[in-house]
Amino acid sequence: MQNKEKLLQTLKRIDGRGYKAYTDIEGIYDFKKFKLYIDHVQRDPFASPSLVRVEVPAKDAAFPSELFGNFQRKIALEDYISRAFHSTINHYSGGKSGSGHSGVIKIDSGNQEVLERSCVNINSSKLEVRFSMGLPARGRRVLGKAASKMFAHILPKIVNDSCFYSNLNSQKVEEHVKTVEDAGFIRDKLDEMGLVTFVADGSILPRESGVSDKPLKHAVEFRSPESLTVTIETPNHGPITGMGIPKGVTLIIGGGYHGKSTLLHAVERGVYNHLPQDGREFVVTCSSAVKIRAEDGRRVEKVDISSFIHNPPASLNTREFSTENASGSTSQASNIIEAVEMGSKLLLFDEDTSATNFMIRDERMQRLVAKEKEPITPFIDRVRELYEKHGTSTVIVMGGSGDYFEVADNIIMMDSYRPYNVTGKAREVARDLPVNRIREVGCDFSFSHRSPQPESIKPFKGRKLKLDCRGLSTVLVGRENVDISQVEQIVHPSQTRAIAYAIYHASRKHMDGKTSLLDVLKAVKHDIEEGGLDVLALKGRKKPNNLAKPRIFEIAAAVNRLRTLKMKMVEVQKKDQI
Repeated sequence: MQNKEKLLQTLKRIDGRGYKAYTDIEGIYDFKKFKLYIDHVQRDPFASPSLVRVEVPAKDAAFPSELFGNFQRKIALEDYISRAFHSTINHYSGGKSGSGHSGVIKIDSGNQEVLERSCVNINSSKLEVRFSMGLPARGRRVLGKAASKMFAHILPKIVNDSCFYSNLNSQKVEEHVKTVEDAGFIRDKLDEMGLVTFVADGSILPRESGVSDKPLKHAVEFRSPESLTVTIETPNHGPITGMGIPKGVTLIIGGGYHGKSTLLHAVERGVYNHLPQDGREFVVTCSSAVKIRAEDGRRVEKVDISSFIHNPPASLNTREFSTENASGSTSQASNIIEAVEMGSKLLLFDEDTSATNFMIRDERMQRLVAKEKEPITPFIDRVRELYEKHGTSTVIVMGGSGDYFEVADNIIMMDSYRPYNVTGKAREVARDLPVNRIREVGCDFSFSHRSPQPESIKPFKGRKLKLDCRGLSTVLVGRENVDISQVEQIVHPSQTRAIAYAIYHASRKHMDGKTSLLDVLKAVKHDIEEGGLDVLALKGRKKPNNLAKPRIFEIAAAVNRLRTLKMKMVEVQKKDQI
């Protein structure tokens, strides 16, 4: 390890030389208050920025141990530190100044959700923060003086203001940690309370705009109908009252623009914890909830959709259904089976993104088109069986079909963004206007587990291992660009990138051609829980600074959309759910 002055001397020596001369500064430097690790230097000002990290002894950072005394608190504190680091970057750094990424300092802090990330790690011995720096250049020449300013003046100020507890607002730190802990506590209580979702009174569900996930100013606050009101005693905020959606089948109805989809969107994002003041910090959903939609054109590989699609005219084998170009109904059926296969206990639907012929076949259509001519068993005829025999609940936004009144346990009507329990009124309507449609089910609901074949995962592009993402919606695995734009519960590109790494990790460590996809991804999940996101790091590569933990449902969604994927059907014993 060298001292800070050695780094500055090196920068002075290479000033004006070709950009590759920056590789001379790779190493470890003592800045007295922290250690600086320059792990990887970019070879060109237009290449990905250099990877850097700082390490502060825990006794100097002086964060109280109770702030990271359990897993929820640790993730919350790391999240707060990453956001503080990001904020101070904006305060002290002038941003881009020169060629390519010159002068740009970035840390992988999040949006409104609090996720486990690789950029900050704290324990009883040290605080480590990982970030990137665009080393300054003019053209492709080293700007040594500008780099010296970044390292000697700007970076120490950033570290000082974000990595030492005494320099942070202790009340905000504690509220951040306590809010995340209480949200996790509520999620853990849902199952024993017979609930799938909790929406606290006072929540702000509408978002600022289609491109901003921040709360809408002056929005209507959420208020639970009395009949669905529950109170949960939390460790830090005491009793929190709100609407509990029970297990079973729940409809969300109402007129257009009254908040149906807004409520569902908050519920689907409730699988994650949120920032204080987000408006949804106590909108909490069971961790296995999966949003289901039609997805025309997606690839499907050996999915047993026979419970929904059977004896189609083309004589396709729907017990091992494969296609390169799924229709709306077959893609939605596949998405359901894949979610249930992975252990989901809550399916979320919005009629706006569903295939109409998959969701409902009404009485008039049943009379005109004989059942033997219709290969689709509509979801309305399976939804109760899914809950009663398989324990999988459903929440559906439905504005166009009252036939679902017959199968729902609870019906919530949104009126000007306020929820009302209209289950009783809906029952009266169903009695006054009876539906004589026939339940079209020829067999019990079932599905098969599948085992991914490791040789079908092709992570190399030529001889180069290629794992990355393109924004939020594309996973890059070798030559494959996997479109996950319709997988709606991914909230940050760093999750997308982590999915690429997780697929490769799974193919190397846990896929043997016999183990089910569920067990493979449960093993990946266990690896991450035991070793953190660093277990996904590639052999011989530096520790990743830009990964965020995805759920196994989103990893599975990407695996299932790989165009090279091959599966085999397997027998598995019933095991504990995720």
